[in-house]
Amino acid sequence: MKNIKSHFTFLKAERSGILCIILLIFIVQGIYFYTSPAKTATLFSKTQVSEYQKQIDSLKLIALNAKPKRYPFNPNFISDYKGFTLGMSTEEIDRLHKFRAKNKYVNSAKEFQAVTKVSDSFLNEIKPYFKFPEWVKQKKKKRATYQKKNYSADEPVITKKININKATIEEFRKVHGIGEKLSARIVKYRTKLNGFVTESQLNDVYGLKPEVIEKLWKRFYLEKPTITKINLNTCTLEELLKVPYMHYDLADEILNQRTLHEGFKKIEELTKIQNFPSDKIEIIGLYLHIQQKN
Repeated sequence: MKNIKSHFTFLKAERSGILCIILLIFIVQGIYFYTSPAKTATLFSKTQVSEYQKQIDSLKLIALNAKPKRYPFNPNFISDYKGFTLGMSTEEIDRLHKFRAKNKYVNSAKEFQAVTKVSDSFLNEIKPYFKFPEWVKQKKKKRATYQKKNYSADEPVITKKININKATIEEFRKVHGIGEKLSARIVKYRTKLNGFVTESQLNDVYGLKPEVIEKLWKRFYLEKPTITKINLNTCTLEELLKVPYMHYDLADEILNQRTLHEGFKKIEELTKIQNFPSDKIEIIGLYLHIQQKN
């Protein structure tokens, strides 16, 4: 018994330490029960959480059903990815690419359908987004004007038209609305181009109004000049500058891109170059050809 009692005999310092430990235990337990998670008030009720979840689910549903926004595009340059996102089949895309490989272009929704064989319903869905070059629209308007207009009896009847690429300043002046300065301007621009290759190029002559151009074609016809094409992958800067609508900065950038990409595979790749006149690609393409480097 004496031995057992000795186990419960503590010094004064030891008793103080034991009391401190017990006190610390009570403090910790008090803090735990006071801050117990079970007693913490919830920020949202179950009804609010359910309502928020419904809103999130509805937004997810809208996002899944939303269609990507479409922007105007030229159907001649539909890539595989673009055709896929539009909903075209592989066969329809291949038909278009095969047609374009012949250096041909579609200039209307009807021609696009004839080449690709897309359905009427699909064509009606995407044709509002077709964007053709400005010269195509002007050509259609001019053609429609010729079909609808009835010329008066007092207008001169031209029995023999003149090749516009051989006409003189004096011959141009015979057209009502074309004076000496404008005639000289037409000849100067024709010389710069080495001859007109399309009727639309007259629209680029400063001061030549559409109604005057319409009168001009009553006296003249277009006979395309012989064009010596240059190889886009080997031509020099000087050769490239001879191509219509080319200027130094553009030609220099084309050569830089050619070096960067180790040559061009298609003429249409030029449209990806900054500040390239994409609406003139068909005309510029008449002066160029692609031949890969050996």
